[in-house]
Amino acid sequence: TIGGRRFALLTTNKIWCYHNKLESNIYNALEKAQVSRERDLLFQVLELSPPISSPLAMELPPKVKNILLLDSEGKRIAAKYYSGDWPTNTAKEAFEKAVFSKTQKTNARTEVEVTALENNIIVYKFVQDLHFFVTGGEEENELILASVLQGLFDAVNLLLRGNADKREALDNLDLIFLCFDEIIDGGIVLETDANVIAEKAGINSIDPNAPLSEQTISQALATAREHLTRSLMK
Repeated sequence: TIGGRRFALLTTNKIWCYHNKLESNIYNALEKAQVSRERDLLFQVLELSPPISSPLAMELPPKVKNILLLDSEGKRIAAKYYSGDWPTNTAKEAFEKAVFSKTQKTNARTEVEVTALENNIIVYKFVQDLHFFVTGGEEENELILASVLQGLFDAVNLLLRGNADKREALDNLDLIFLCFDEIIDGGIVLETDANVIAEKAGINSIDPNAPLSEQTISQALATAREHLTRSLMK
């Protein structure tokens, strides 16, 4: 079947499909070809071009399988899973234990480190007694995973005002989970800019009735902006 700018040809169990990306010489040849008279020409044109495996093939966005925040003993502080690879809590705990065991002796305090485990790529970084991990499939780009990790790492550090340790993390778990949600949605990467992540997480966690002394810097600034806006609108 030939249909203008879209066509598919089934021959010897191969499907050749092109859509809006035809070279001008191929497109012109197809426009002129008559199925009954010039089929040989059509085959010759197709043989010059590489096959496309699927008519619906398209580049998929990078995906994250999980984000983990463990303490210096490998115990979970916060975690979110976006993949069905670990269907039970027991499976998740076993994976976290394996990740910690493989990385605990490394020095990942200055730069993001990368390792592989169970057909997954894991990027990680430590600060004091906090261990940050981001996991992706073995086909994922480790640079993208590293940017996700660095964005999370820096955003948490901003929200905890430079006091990123286990105690502060436990006291601010709501902010950490909000960071997770700002970065990842269903495994899809949404944001990696730490300033944007921290600002959105801070705004979403604001209790407008809380005193400024009990709010983070981002929250306090957002509250001040809100009060100023209200006063100007009166």
